Amino acid sequence: MKSVRERMDILSAYREVGSYHAAAEICSTTPKTVKRVVEAAERSEPRPPPAHNYDEVADLVAQRVGKTKGRISAKRLLPAARAAGYAGSDRNFRRLVAEEKRNWRIDHHRGRRPGVWEPGDVLAIDWGAIGTLHVFCAVLAWSRVRFIYFADNERAETTLEALAACFEYLGGVPKTVLADRMGCLKGGVVANVVVPSPAYVRTATHYGFAPDFCEAADPASKGLVENLVGYAKRDLMIPEELTSRDLRRANELARDWMEEVNAKEHSEICCVPSERLEIEVELLGALPQLRAATGTVVFRTVDKLSCVRFASARYSVPTAHIGAVVEVRVRDGHLTISRLGEVVAEHSLVAPGETSILDDHYGGPRAKPRRAVRARTQSEVAFCALGPVAETFIKKAAAAGMTSLKGDLETLLRLERAHGRDALLGALERAVDFHRYRARDVESILVAGSGVARSVRAGEALVVDLPSATSRSLFDYKIEATS
Repeated sequence: MKSVRERMDILSAYREVGSYHAAAEICSTTPKTVKRVVEAAERSEPRPPPAHNYDEVADLVAQRVGKTKGRISAKRLLPAARAAGYAGSDRNFRRLVAEEKRNWRIDHHRGRRPGVWEPGDVLAIDWGAIGTLHVFCAVLAWSRVRFIYFADNERAETTLEALAACFEYLGGVPKTVLADRMGCLKGGVVANVVVPSPAYVRTATHYGFAPDFCEAADPASKGLVENLVGYAKRDLMIPEELTSRDLRRANELARDWMEEVNAKEHSEICCVPSERLEIEVELLGALPQLRAATGTVVFRTVDKLSCVRFASARYSVPTAHIGAVVEVRVRDGHLTISRLGEVVAEHSLVAPGETSILDDHYGGPRAKPRRAVRARTQSEVAFCALGPVAETFIKKAAAAGMTSLKGDLETLLRLERAHGRDALLGALERAVDFHRYRARDVESILVAGSGVARSVRAGEALVVDLPSATSRSLFDYKIEATS
């Protein structure tokens, strides 16, 4: 077997003379060996790239991919390629577009560096949604503690309310809150610099953090919270089938979910977030004594019915606040009524035209309406003087539709004079028990006397007067032995 040096000499001699025999005489070998070495060298030389049916439109595709920053699809480029003379298949063209996109990304990557976070420095926030249910997500960058909050909108007051709840969950305030350019917190953009809204500035001043915003169309700069949005959807919102109709239940499940995920080891930092938070909370800013007032405050005056009206519905307030001006706020589908910073009532939202009443606001459950008996004529006064049994008799008889009751009172008073007060009261009580309200029915009861049966409610003892009889001791029946 020829060495590399010998093969190089053979190839050099063949290129000089151009004949296998001549080269063999120069290198002292056989023509067959020269031929074998030459053919092996020709096989090892690189071949020119094969031609493709899309080579004519490769420049066009590269130009359009660069113009759209690698976002255009092969489906949209194909008509232009056909017009430029491409006659190949759709599959080959998709290969060309994919290759050009890969080449463009290699030359135009941003060369990012990994994020290095300091304790107590950054809190990243973002919104996600499935249908009408929106989820506010926040991640404390160093400890990776995750926080979520459900709502039915992404308005500014809702975002600031969720941010305040996040600070309370963390037990402190970070130095910076990083958000994307969400419209609810953005007042404008000047020379690519985001101007925060006045409400956001007031909240930041109240809690003592610096608002910061990501670059436009750059979700990778806050990927840690973007991942949390997807995680919350996959692991909580979809399995539990949460909807915006019951936000209180959704947020209760969210609190349980946060306790669960923050107690597990995080794959990125290989630590438990809740344990890291115990270290980081010492570097967080202190919470203010009062939560920042967010959103539009609605003021209402408590009316004489101890209620306030909101959205065409009534909500009760303790009677001690009648005539006072109170604050009304809506949160998580519930209405909160406050006065001088103290919550005085909470209600679930009701439909327009309905009323939400709490019995505790009125000193207990509502008593049934009572219509007092007020005697006016002389006979009415004399009959009502018999006591509560007489008043009950009048009410029951009136409810039974006894139109002759007014005239029967004179007859009943005459029965008192004939039979006595006690007998009449007993007869009236029995008449009420058996729903007999005519004067002649009461008279029949009086005539029957004590020989009639007595009705007893279920479970009560039935007392019956039995005749007494002489009795003998059992010893009288003792059997004695006889001798």
